[in-house]
Amino acid sequence: MTPMAASRIIITHPYGQSIPSETVKLPFLSLNLHLKSHPKRYRNVGIRASIRSHKENDLNDKSNPLEIPNIPSDPSSSSHVISKDLLSLPRPLSSTLFSGTVSDGTRLRVAYQGVPGAYSESAARKAYPNCEAVPCDQFDTAFEAVEKWLVDRAVLPIENSLGGSIHRNYDLLLRHNLQIVGELKFAVHHCLMANDGVKLEDLNRVLSHPQALAQCENTLTKLGLVREAVDDTAGAAKHIAFQNIRDAGAVASSAAAKIYGLNILAEDIQDDSDNITRFLILAREPMIPGTDRPFKTSIVFSLEEGPGVLFMALAVFALRQINLTKIESRPLRKNPLRASDDNNSVKYFDYFFYVDFEASMADQSAQNALRHLKEFATFLRVLGSYPMDCST
Repeated sequence: MTPMAASRIIITHPYGQSIPSETVKLPFLSLNLHLKSHPKRYRNVGIRASIRSHKENDLNDKSNPLEIPNIPSDPSSSSHVISKDLLSLPRPLSSTLFSGTVSDGTRLRVAYQGVPGAYSESAARKAYPNCEAVPCDQFDTAFEAVEKWLVDRAVLPIENSLGGSIHRNYDLLLRHNLQIVGELKFAVHHCLMANDGVKLEDLNRVLSHPQALAQCENTLTKLGLVREAVDDTAGAAKHIAFQNIRDAGAVASSAAAKIYGLNILAEDIQDDSDNITRFLILAREPMIPGTDRPFKTSIVFSLEEGPGVLFMALAVFALRQINLTKIESRPLRKNPLRASDDNNSVKYFDYFFYVDFEASMADQSAQNALRHLKEFATFLRVLGSYPMDCST
C-alpha cells in the first residue's frame, strides 16, 4: 500500500485568542491542528477546516474548504479541546444505525431511568443489545448525562397506550438541547411480586411507579391494595426485597423479580394485554434524515392567542397530506396563567404544542410545512427527525 501524503488541517474558531497548535499522528497521515478559542469555554465550536496535500503534484489543488459546524467540546477533556482522539468524536447519526443489522450498540453507554430490572433498561438493551446500560435515579439525570458526555445515548419513555403521556419528559425535551434520533415500542407485562413466603392475602399495599399503578388499576382495586407511588418499578422491587417487607408487594417486571429474589404472585396484571410503552432515543447530535424508510419528525411550537390559530397551524400539514401521529399540549412555565380582569373573566393558559408527523425533514413537503408554520408560530423547534418503529 502506498502511504498517503502528509496533510495539514487548519482549524479556526471565530472567537478570541490563540492556543498552542497540536499535531495528531495517525496512520499515513500527519495533521497540524491550529485552534483559536474564546477565553470562556463554549460548549459548541464552529470549525472551518481546509486540507492541503504536501505532495508536489498536489500543490495547485484548490478544492473548497470542508465546513464542519457545531462540533461539541468534551467537558472531560483539558482546556485544549484536541486532547481527545479525533476519531472518537461523535459523528452525525445515520438512519442505518437503527436498521437492526448495522449497529448493536457495542461500546455505547446508554442511560435509562431506574435501577437494574427497570423496563427502561430492557428497552435500552433492545435498542442497543451490547451496550453498557447506565442507571439514573431521575429522568433529569439521564438528560444531563447525555449533555455532559457521561453517556452516548438515553432511552426514556414518552407515552404509554394505557397511562398516556409522560409529561415530565415532554417538559425536559424543551429544557434540554438534545436530539431525538429514534423511537422504540416496548410491550410491558406487569407482575405482582413479594418476598419469599408472603402470600397474596398477606398484602395490604403495593409499591410501584405511578404509571404502572395506573396501568393495573382494575386488578389492584379487586385485590383491595393501597397504592404507594415510588420513582421506579424495579426500585419498588428492590426496596421490598432489601427491607424484607412482608405486608407489601411490588408491581414490576419479571426481570426485576429475578434480580432481587422475589416471588411472582400474579403475572400480566395490567388492565389491557396490549400494554405498549413508546420510548425515545436521545443523543447530542441529530440524525441525518433520509427517505429510504418511513421517518417521523417531532416538533414543538407556540402560537399567539386568537380564533382559529391552532386550526391554521395544523392545516399546514393537512394541506400537504402529512399525517399527524401525536399532538400534546403543555402549559408555558414562565407565565402560564393570564390575570383575570375586574369582571372575573375566565382565566386561561398559554401552551406549547408538541406534534409528531410522518415525514422526514429530507422531504420537501415537510420543509415547506414548517416554513409555512413559522409564518405565525411565535416559537418553533425541531426535536428530531428519525426512523419510525413500525413494529406492532
